[in-house]
Amino acid sequence: MHGVDPLRRPTSLDPYQLGFTPRRQVPWLSPPLLLRTGIRTALALIFGAYLDKRELQGALPARTYQQPGEDGELWLDYVADTGDGFDPAYSVAYLLAQPSLRVDGQDLPRGHVLIMGGDQVYPTASMEQYEDRLRGPYTAALPLPPAEAPAPTLYALPGNHDWYDGLTAFLRVFVGERTEHIGGWRTEQTRSYFAISLPHHWWLFAVDEAYGAYLDDPQLVYFERVAERLGPQDRVILAAPAPSWVKPDPKGYDTLDFFLRNIIAPTGAQVPVMLAGDQHHYARYQRPDRQLVTCGGGGAYLAATHLLPDRITVPPRETIVRKASPPREYALAGRYPDRARSRRLAWGVFGRLPWRNPGFVGLLGVVHMLLMLAIAGAASQLTTVEERLLTIPLVAMVLVMLGGAVGLAYIPTGGLKRARHFLAGTVHGVAHLGLGLAGGLLWLELPFAELGWPLPLLAAVVLYLPVAGLAASLLVAAYLLLAARLGINVNELFAGQGIEDYKSFLRLHLAPDGSLTIYPIGVDRVCRRWRADPDAPRPEAPWVVPADPDALAVRLVDRPVVIPPG
Repeated sequence: MHGVDPLRRPTSLDPYQLGFTPRRQVPWLSPPLLLRTGIRTALALIFGAYLDKRELQGALPARTYQQPGEDGELWLDYVADTGDGFDPAYSVAYLLAQPSLRVDGQDLPRGHVLIMGGDQVYPTASMEQYEDRLRGPYTAALPLPPAEAPAPTLYALPGNHDWYDGLTAFLRVFVGERTEHIGGWRTEQTRSYFAISLPHHWWLFAVDEAYGAYLDDPQLVYFERVAERLGPQDRVILAAPAPSWVKPDPKGYDTLDFFLRNIIAPTGAQVPVMLAGDQHHYARYQRPDRQLVTCGGGGAYLAATHLLPDRITVPPRETIVRKASPPREYALAGRYPDRARSRRLAWGVFGRLPWRNPGFVGLLGVVHMLLMLAIAGAASQLTTVEERLLTIPLVAMVLVMLGGAVGLAYIPTGGLKRARHFLAGTVHGVAHLGLGLAGGLLWLELPFAELGWPLPLLAAVVLYLPVAGLAASLLVAAYLLLAARLGINVNELFAGQGIEDYKSFLRLHLAPDGSLTIYPIGVDRVCRRWRADPDAPRPEAPWVVPADPDALAVRLVDRPVVIPPG
């Protein structure tokens, strides 16, 4: 981490010139990464309740922010899930920094406000990760405030990845009593949650749920005091870290429902828009009185859209608040990428999973090699079937294989033990055992077992391990493709592929008449070839630009959503 100097334009893409290191995309199935992330997640979940940084923020100033816009007109940008690999993250940052975007024949100016909706950095939060995956790229995209206008303001809401260090790095980057800058964007928030007063009786409330936990008392007090300024003429855009309306989590949506019923509803104000990231795609559910928008396309791997339900009931059936809030049905009105494209991308798991996750392939190869050696040893040394099946190495490997497969199936359930997940994991484990049995019997037909020790082990490492790893990874790919149709391991189906393209963000426009228009903007292919631009005529121009001037073509991925004046 070298430190970014916005006054010095780099002449190359060397990290010491840029002041940060452009990072590669996170290899989500890398065994060391899975282990480190799992440990930090467990520690955050266990100890977070005992040291909730939101409680400590009660000592910080409780400010309400004003964004009046210009002549009653305000533009806002919303982006989430930003801080992954440089190419997708910087592609989005570059587009957000442009003075305006020509989208489907319309000129859409850069937002006076930029809202970051969660998961600003991956895989886990640290100052180094924030520097390389967020501050550096966004400074390179907009090094200084525009000379002809006030600096746009940046507000950030933490997601679960921002919480993995207990929110320490997030607070250092975004929260403080002094005004700071991330490139040309000005930060001014004093807590991890915030309320912004917008023109024409519009407000934006951003709620920090911290893993879907109950709202802390300082946060409740903060929003209760802000709500004293609301009335029936006001309308609220509610931003949350995750779309718990379509990703049922009893705690998650209970928190939002509590907030809606107890903070906003008594004022008579309406909530026509709810925004969230966390899911790495664009999706919009609607009723006549409310839009539920997920837009997590700021830089992380693409998530599936072809498995989204056509209709959802809110509150979800899994929550405990349905008696308090009557269930309402919402229809899927837009998604990006579309269903057909998402389905085709899902089939790419057979090629992308082994190619993008060599460490995972190697781990599978090691496990299958040990299983093969246990099978071959039992078959060659023991006489009865019972003796062969009950050898300690073989039993241990069977338990490892079945346990790992069942554990994988439980990942997306949030600890809810469902019969279909257990069955899917068991079938997956049995398939791997069948593959291992076939490999062991085949190995016995080869002459390696007759060689003197350690030649059989060396032959297994050199010859069997890579082939078994590849075959096992293809079996995992087939499992993920089939299990996703049952709603199991949907995230892992796409996380294993690491698809960088199909990024998205929102540009919102508050018009002088008080109407709100939401423009969902997408870029089908991110830029992968960049060059430094040291001689740009404006100091706020991006340091790094696409090598191909025609790269980063943007388009609307859904019709503009118009909410008329109140």
